[in-house]
Amino acid sequence: MRHVDRPSVRIVVSAALVALVVVLLWWRGPDWSVVYHSFDFVHWRWIIAAVALNLASVVVRAAAWQLVIEQALPAPVPRFLRTFSAFCVGLLGNAVLPGRIGEIARVAVLRRRLRMRGSSVTLLGTVFAHRLFDLIPVVLLVLYVLLTAKIPNWAVPSLLLFAAIGGSLFAFAMASARRHRPQGLEGLGRIRSLLLMARGGLQVMNRPLPAIGAILLQITGWVFQLFAVYAVMEAFSFDVHLPAAGLVLLLMNVATIFPLWPGNIGLLQAAVALPLVQYGIAYSSGFAFGLVLQAVEASVGVGIGLIFLAREGLSFAMLRDFPEAPDALADEPLADEPLAPKPEEPSARASVPG
Repeated sequence: MRHVDRPSVRIVVSAALVALVVVLLWWRGPDWSVVYHSFDFVHWRWIIAAVALNLASVVVRAAAWQLVIEQALPAPVPRFLRTFSAFCVGLLGNAVLPGRIGEIARVAVLRRRLRMRGSSVTLLGTVFAHRLFDLIPVVLLVLYVLLTAKIPNWAVPSLLLFAAIGGSLFAFAMASARRHRPQGLEGLGRIRSLLLMARGGLQVMNRPLPAIGAILLQITGWVFQLFAVYAVMEAFSFDVHLPAAGLVLLLMNVATIFPLWPGNIGLLQAAVALPLVQYGIAYSSGFAFGLVLQAVEASVGVGIGLIFLAREGLSFAMLRDFPEAPDALADEPLADEPLAPKPEEPSARASVPG
């Protein structure tokens, strides 16, 4: 068979993964009766507080991305509301779709309002830089957890590997940013031009004040997330302290680095419940806690993501197809923001709004 129907293959693979997760949860999962009754005594005011803290985290992390973008693109840069909109659509993509489609989606959404050619590649560079700034609070959190929390032996290598990979990526990005020299792209090959534009997205790393500002905002976002995890623990009346919340937050992020299916549901709950056994919390109760914790995070990412997806005039189907759409990251402007045709072009080509 020479041609494969990609949507059909994607559906079959997704269905197979979901079936595997269901079988594993049924075979090796928690006591579902205990999970069900764990919700009987949840204090919902703490859940509301956790949602508010997660929303605050989203706002400050989007502000950090705005700082990175301002160093990478010439004026006029997108306003914060536009950046926030794209960031929220990206959260939606990461929450409900496998892979890291959300990172592509937020670039595609923001690019629709830019008229600068090459902006898509540069914006991808800003996404990379923005993610790298997460490494500073991650390292701080790893050190805090190693010094204060009860860490199961199986989790220590994961945390150390997580920190080592992050440090390597940060060093690579710093080296790439320092090698970048603004120059015209005329006469350069396509690959070299793309690399130069991508490095342009890392320029915040060459500017100490904006870089420090972005790092502080990312740290603030992680602090909000840490207290959101702690708030959910309070909702379940777990007799634990902040170091346990830090351990849970780290392992949650390790479990979702590579989303094999939407949200890595099941895997995330197991990664959360197992270390809590060290604190005297039954595995099934920890699993229920993980379900609520993921629901709290998803309520922000999915809820505001859907609002801004509609505000951008996009559909969920378009969000899903962004990685395969030929014009998703094209650098042509919107139809309502045309550029003058080049002199050598005999006629302007009609464009379809993304």
